[in-house]
Amino acid sequence: MIRVLLADDQALVRAGFRALLDAQDGMTVVGEAADGEQAVRLAGELRPDVVLMDIRMPGTDGLTATRRIGEDPALDATRIIMLTTFELDEYVFEALRGGASGFLVKDTEPAELIQAVRVVACGDALLSPGVTRRLIAEYVARAKEPGLGRGLDLLTEREREVLALVGTGMTNDEIAGELYMSPATAKTHVSRMMAKLHARDRAQLVVIAYESGLVKPGWL
Repeated sequence: MIRVLLADDQALVRAGFRALLDAQDGMTVVGEAADGEQAVRLAGELRPDVVLMDIRMPGTDGLTATRRIGEDPALDATRIIMLTTFELDEYVFEALRGGASGFLVKDTEPAELIQAVRVVACGDALLSPGVTRRLIAEYVARAKEPGLGRGLDLLTEREREVLALVGTGMTNDEIAGELYMSPATAKTHVSRMMAKLHARDRAQLVVIAYESGLVKPGWL
């Protein structure tokens, strides 16, 4: 059973999400939060698998709440999907850096929302939409000049090659085809890199690939 926590300051939005998710097999909404502070508290109490987090809320916003949840070792298994009204929300990149596994716009089709919750609950990241990669590229470029770091000296040459491809949004199957390896080997490389770089999931590997300079904005 996938346990979901909803965090949005609009009661009507929460009610709509709850009705949709509770109607799915193997999925249940375990709590609702009207602001970021409440979201952090309920995440600690309920230990949900997935949090649907509105990025803009009064008081403690979704960005701060995401960072606090991401910093809590007891919530390592909790995955966060950011919800935003605008595709190019200026705070989305910071949310990914802070531990979010991806983001969705609020007018996402119901089937896409349900699939997103299942994908993130399985430990994957919402990196398929090209807009996500464009946003990451844009805000890394604004944030600072890239430079090698974040423990990349711990990676083998092959792992750096794989990380660069992860940064462009490739799946394990696509990486396997590009580097002439099996999908299982590609998956193993990704798992090892996550452990070495202390990345929560694939979304943070993408952030690291850009911040380190392995992938440069405009390569997509």
